[in-house]
Amino acid sequence: MRALGFLRRGGAVRVSLVVLSLVAVAGLFGPLLAPYDPLAQNTPEALAGPSLTHLLGTDYLGRDVFSRLLAGAPVSLLAALAATAIGFALGVIPGLLSVFAPRPFEWVQLRVVDTLLALPFVLFAIAFAGLLGNGLWPAMTAIGILLAPGFFRVARAASLQVVGSQYVEAARLLGASAGWIVTRHVWRRVAPSVSVAAIGSLGAALLVVSSLTFLGIGVEPPAPTWGGMLASDLQYLSQRPLGPVGPALAIIITVASLNVLADALGDQNRAGARRHATAKTSEVARASHP
Repeated sequence: MRALGFLRRGGAVRVSLVVLSLVAVAGLFGPLLAPYDPLAQNTPEALAGPSLTHLLGTDYLGRDVFSRLLAGAPVSLLAALAATAIGFALGVIPGLLSVFAPRPFEWVQLRVVDTLLALPFVLFAIAFAGLLGNGLWPAMTAIGILLAPGFFRVARAASLQVVGSQYVEAARLLGASAGWIVTRHVWRRVAPSVSVAAIGSLGAALLVVSSLTFLGIGVEPPAPTWGGMLASDLQYLSQRPLGPVGPALAIIITVASLNVLADALGDQNRAGARRHATAKTSEVARASHP
């Protein structure tokens, strides 16, 4: 019922789900769906415009842009997913447990989070990749580290609203461990907020991944990525003005769809919380006036 209500929220949500479904298909099967070899060069047809043969034209080496767009989807999308997963693991678990931590340890955690929030994404990722080598995993690890503070703050804020409840206090008095309380009571109340943060962070991670590959960090040519394609197309704007449109639209539409989905899910969670609070208030009122 909640899923059906979510789908009825409006056309923008449905369009976003369709777009993300197509993007997921491209991320899983992009190289198999590509009509041409994304690395095959055909210099006589270099910088050709869109046609029935090449739907998005060709690049400066005569490679089919549509094929490269599909072939570059798995790297771009999986890199963003990996960075988000790293940020989730590094942020949510400490955020949940921070409300049970001693005061000195809690203070240290908050200062570390504040420090990471002040670091610029791209510069930190470049420095991290330069330290560990120009590979995809060092860059994704750097992005995940900088996504972690957002997850930490969301998980901590949601946990603080739960740990003061009577059933959690009762569990603590009965000797329940922090891990047991988190898994049995806290997580189900925190999960909706964390889910919204994860979807929003995925869009942010895709933007940073595209920025890094635009700069040639993480994945080296000729391997196609959306950011790398955008960088190469920008060098030939005078000969092919519409060249960057394909990868740019892929990035923009995907990130916009993720943001729409995150906003809609956040609105649904807030509406559910208000209904829950109203129901609890009504129960208290009925109990006070039999």
